[in-house]
Amino acid sequence: MTPKTTTSKLRTCLLVIAAAGLAGSATTIAAVAHPPEDTPGRGGKDRALQKSLDALVSEDKFPAAFAWVRKDGRTSSLVSGSARLGEQAPVPHDGYVRAGSNTKTFTAVVVLQLVAEGKVALDEPIETYLPGVVRGEGIDGRKITVRQLLQHTSGLPNYTEHIGLENFARIQHTFFHPHDLLTAALSHPAEFAPGAKWKYSNTNYLLAGLLIEKVTERPVQEQITERVIRKAGLRHTSWPQPGDRTLPKPHARGYALSSLEDGKVIDATRMDPSWGGAAGQMISTPSDLAKFARLLLDGKLLAPGQLAEMRKTVDAPIMPGWRYGLGVFSIPLSCGGAYWGHGGDIDGYETRGGATDDGRSVGLAVTALPGTFSDAAKSAKAVMSATDTAFCA
Repeated sequence: MTPKTTTSKLRTCLLVIAAAGLAGSATTIAAVAHPPEDTPGRGGKDRALQKSLDALVSEDKFPAAFAWVRKDGRTSSLVSGSARLGEQAPVPHDGYVRAGSNTKTFTAVVVLQLVAEGKVALDEPIETYLPGVVRGEGIDGRKITVRQLLQHTSGLPNYTEHIGLENFARIQHTFFHPHDLLTAALSHPAEFAPGAKWKYSNTNYLLAGLLIEKVTERPVQEQITERVIRKAGLRHTSWPQPGDRTLPKPHARGYALSSLEDGKVIDATRMDPSWGGAAGQMISTPSDLAKFARLLLDGKLLAPGQLAEMRKTVDAPIMPGWRYGLGVFSIPLSCGGAYWGHGGDIDGYETRGGATDDGRSVGLAVTALPGTFSDAAKSAKAVMSATDTAFCA
């Protein structure tokens, strides 16, 4: 549920295992499912993207890849691969996926709406809203602001490094309470002093979710649903209810490594996503994620002042030119300019995309994390390249 090449232990381990050649061997998918002739996505403008999606399947061994693109007033939906490993099952156009860290942008939007309502201040310490909660070795909520949480400059340890994700099969159906996740994080020392640098940590958004609940006195999932999902008219986006381990249909199945030690590939479609919480629990589709990014940039979800705050960025040293605002990345494009979005990694699915200021919108997904079937670094780069092609081709 973290962005490409994050510092999470899970991603680091995947990279190490892939480099050592220990990742699960790829299953070749013979079928490449293209849109029917009367479906947008067959024109010459889409050939480069279709080629990129096909390469994600044939070269990088993702079971399936699919994309939804809108630019120049035209919408395209393209797919490749198979919806099930070892079979020739058509990939559903714009199928449901676990959205992972795209959830963070939804969470940030709600916090910024509360800022506009005068209920939260970005530069106020989190202590003001959650007194006595944020404490640990080198950790003091009186010194960490709401802005630093949303911008990943708090220095808080990342809870996803400490809940056993390296043994996914063991926790696949485990329910996690947010306070248990917070305890897992705060039992480890701070990474650095607040504001000293940037480092991605899911704990920041776990706390942002708790902040929303404290201020509104309502569940964070309800607030995101009412304030963002319904307001944006996202018909295929939801927050799973407690205990719900299913993924709506239609979907292509998602796959993951059982553990980083055995390298065995298992079906991860059905899982308890509670460990994602306000940092990564949501379900969506590529088109809904692209539409959400479009509406966000167009000022339909935030007041101008809060949208401007969201777009104030700091350097995010993941790849050259990457920057991070409040719950959103700015990522440079090969054709010039940049797109705004987040993306998400969660066992079974990786999603990428967003929107540009000139009207382009993209949602792209694959049905495994990089490193599940082939070299992690190479396959992660291929997904980003395909996303760039979707915007630029």
